[in-house]
Amino acid sequence: MSRKQIHLAAHFPGVNSTTVWADPRSGSQIDFSSFEHLARTAERGLFDFFFLAEGLRLREHAGRIHDLDVVGRPESITVLNALAAVTDRLGLAATVNATFNEPYELARRLASLDHLSAGRAAWNVVTSSDAFTGENFRRGGYLDRADRYARAAEFVGAVRELWDSRPPGGAPGTFAHSGPQFRIEGSFPVPRSPQGQPVVIQAGDSAEGREFAASAADVVFTRHSTLEAGREFYADVKGRLARYGREPDDLKIMPGVTYVLGDSDADAQERAAGIRRQQVSPQNAILALEQVWGRDLSGYDPDGPLPDIDPDPDSTLVQGRVRVADPVAVARKWRALSEAKGLSIRQTVIESTGRQSFVGSPATVAAALEEFVATDAADGFILVPHLTPGGLDDFVDQVVPLLQERGAFRTEYTGTTLRSHLGLPDPVWKGGTP
Repeated sequence: MSRKQIHLAAHFPGVNSTTVWADPRSGSQIDFSSFEHLARTAERGLFDFFFLAEGLRLREHAGRIHDLDVVGRPESITVLNALAAVTDRLGLAATVNATFNEPYELARRLASLDHLSAGRAAWNVVTSSDAFTGENFRRGGYLDRADRYARAAEFVGAVRELWDSRPPGGAPGTFAHSGPQFRIEGSFPVPRSPQGQPVVIQAGDSAEGREFAASAADVVFTRHSTLEAGREFYADVKGRLARYGREPDDLKIMPGVTYVLGDSDADAQERAAGIRRQQVSPQNAILALEQVWGRDLSGYDPDGPLPDIDPDPDSTLVQGRVRVADPVAVARKWRALSEAKGLSIRQTVIESTGRQSFVGSPATVAAALEEFVATDAADGFILVPHLTPGGLDDFVDQVVPLLQERGAFRTEYTGTTLRSHLGLPDPVWKGGTP
């Protein structure tokens, strides 16, 4: 019996605490050469797609611009349009916010990218509920949780109507959409996408996010830390597809993960511990703590115990970053961990904030990745390297060949579009007979 195939994608680390800035191999977060290097490496590794995040406002901490943001946050579709010219098969996925954009304009931009790349475009749908980000936009920004998902669902539906308003190879048709969020009509100017419609990715683990993914997404970008958690999420989301007339293979579940390789498992564990210490410096440990507590904790020793005061749930100390849903519960959990293991503030943050990582020799990592996919904890992974731009090189050189030897990963691209890489069905044109 053939093995279940693993899907792989690469996330550009960008401006976040994943990147190890102090490493001498760490390069620019905005030079095109950095994006090009990582994208070319991903294509050399036969990855499905290259993934860019988005930031619509610089984050602030205690009234100051967050240090990591000052390096720049270029607009994702602009970067991907340029990458389309230096790659041939790699999918190109842009994160674009459904709260602060409009369906017609975004549908045109993504359809244009799909044509420029010959069918490799994807849209990662995200939402935002904070008024802080909304201050950058004319209409303001606050939407409560239910409203932002309602807007996003109608947004995706309207964009798909626009993409579907022109028949394959046909002349411009008309569109008319009328709903609670949008009333638009006219003619769509871009011919039908080379892959029918760009791939739609959705990020989120909440109940609303799971239902939204089952109804509208082609790929789910999620996170989970154990096989058991992955299997629960996988079964839950895949189990929701039937009510929308969809098959299990119509949606791919790809958690974002990190990895660390070493000459042996012990060597990799030692390297991983060193990387986490670099990612969570003493200063970053206090900043991470303040993001949960919502209080000025600059007087605390990062090598000392956690604060014995409760978080401020109404704090605006941190702006432009989603606060945890229940900071008091998170603080309680961190205290329990700290007390049980005798951990300092910095050590607690290191243990509590790490994304799911695969750590070990190349053979160990390859086996672990395959176990997740073979046992239905995931369909694949979006790798988040800790170095820019060369952080993916060792994975492509050392792990990909082992996955290929195991028969769990492609040895060549067999199609030209992102949908073909992901094994997704081509959208059926619903506008009538061309």
